Amino acid sequence: MIRIFQLFLLILAIPAPAASNDRDMRRATVQIHFTASNPDYAQPWQPGRQGGGTGSGVVIEGHRILTNGHVVANAAYLSVRKSGDIKKYPARVAFVGHDGETAVITVDDESFFEGTVPARFGGLPYQRDKVAVYGYPIGGTDLSVTEGIVSRVGVTVYSHSARALLAVQTDAAINPGNSGGPVFRDGKLVGIAFQHSASAQNIGYVVPMPIIERFLKDIKDGRYDGIPDLGVWWQSAENDGLRRSLGLAADNSGVLVTKVAYGASAWDSLKEGDALTSVDGVKIGQDGTIPFRDDERIDFSDLISRRQVGEKVDAKVVRGGKEQVVKIAMKPSADLVPGPRYDARPSYFIAGGLVFMPLSDELIAARGAGFRVRSLSADGMPTPERTEVVVLSHVLAHEFNRGYHNWSMAPVTRVNGRLIGKLTDLVEAFKNPVGGRHEIECEHYSGYGENKGTRIVLDAAAAEKAMPEILARYGVPADRSADLKKP
Repeated sequence: MIRIFQLFLLILAIPAPAASNDRDMRRATVQIHFTASNPDYAQPWQPGRQGGGTGSGVVIEGHRILTNGHVVANAAYLSVRKSGDIKKYPARVAFVGHDGETAVITVDDESFFEGTVPARFGGLPYQRDKVAVYGYPIGGTDLSVTEGIVSRVGVTVYSHSARALLAVQTDAAINPGNSGGPVFRDGKLVGIAFQHSASAQNIGYVVPMPIIERFLKDIKDGRYDGIPDLGVWWQSAENDGLRRSLGLAADNSGVLVTKVAYGASAWDSLKEGDALTSVDGVKIGQDGTIPFRDDERIDFSDLISRRQVGEKVDAKVVRGGKEQVVKIAMKPSADLVPGPRYDARPSYFIAGGLVFMPLSDELIAARGAGFRVRSLSADGMPTPERTEVVVLSHVLAHEFNRGYHNWSMAPVTRVNGRLIGKLTDLVEAFKNPVGGRHEIECEHYSGYGENKGTRIVLDAAAAEKAMPEILARYGVPADRSADLKKP
């Protein structure tokens, strides 16, 4: 009888560690309330439209809260709430890495952290591992826990930044409000939820620990430098004829470098026509993948995105039929048309009612654009002569600029004879009219329903005289954004 009683006690004791783990994981999970002011790219001088919502976060060591970059993007006000608590505490952003969907926020009132338990870090899960997603999705105010299986680990496009980075795919439910919430395996943090597939059911994505730990290491010096990018376009070298033309042996692997972006990590190291065969001793397959774990393979860009800006890697290339090793210093991404940007107001410059801006995906979304402009965003690369695409965004209609009222989203090539490679070039060019006129040359493009042409000519004195009335009519406080004003 005694033995039976003892066995019964042991059976009751078995769930205790699991219950303790669940309690700790709950104490580590918080709800984040945010109010954001998103920039207005259609009228960049105006304050952005204000909106709000909720996300999730996880307490980590150092009285910090880890969450997604998109949860705090353009944030004007943040507050956090613990599980089981009704009080909201004001919070602030300490660091944010929008490229990797990571951010650290903190609460100045340290009483907030009483009763919380920092999450213990785990590793990268394997396929078929069971994970639990903690957070505050829509449908209620209490903490929610969903479970699922890891279906894939690989490089995926992060919708918030358009960067292709390592991610964990799971069938655990991840819904709006879950963003930034912890994902646990066996009581340890293996990532934070950040997006789900809009075109397929039961597919959610998790920012994994390698990306999170890279971010936390990056910010140790008090600033965030970003995730490096190689800055090359490449194509697979699976065709035998192509491989022979590159001087690749039958048993060698690698990809063909087709373009190198100016200012990128590879600019001074790799060349068009190189066969890139390995990075830091890891062989790159003919399809651009590298060995990962067991029989898994992932995109070779993962070798770069795990490094820190300023670090160097050894790359092996076949150039002109000869193999050589080159060193590549890691730099942030270099783009002719930058991907999504956050926590910054748009740049603009107005002359004679003509509004000029750097081309961006947000500007295209706000004003629309033809195929030519969209192709610059999709396929363009920076060069020494052109690091930005400057466009005539639109025209603030006035009698002075009659005839140009319908011009919009026209890429500018020259102003007053000066080549325009970035917005500051355009600002400087307008200081020097030619023969009393401003001459603006644009890439030839067709507008909606009519040929727009390539040249605008403005009387310089008349433009300056008309500007106060134009700015007042459209409620524009200044002819340029704050970043273009002299200190």
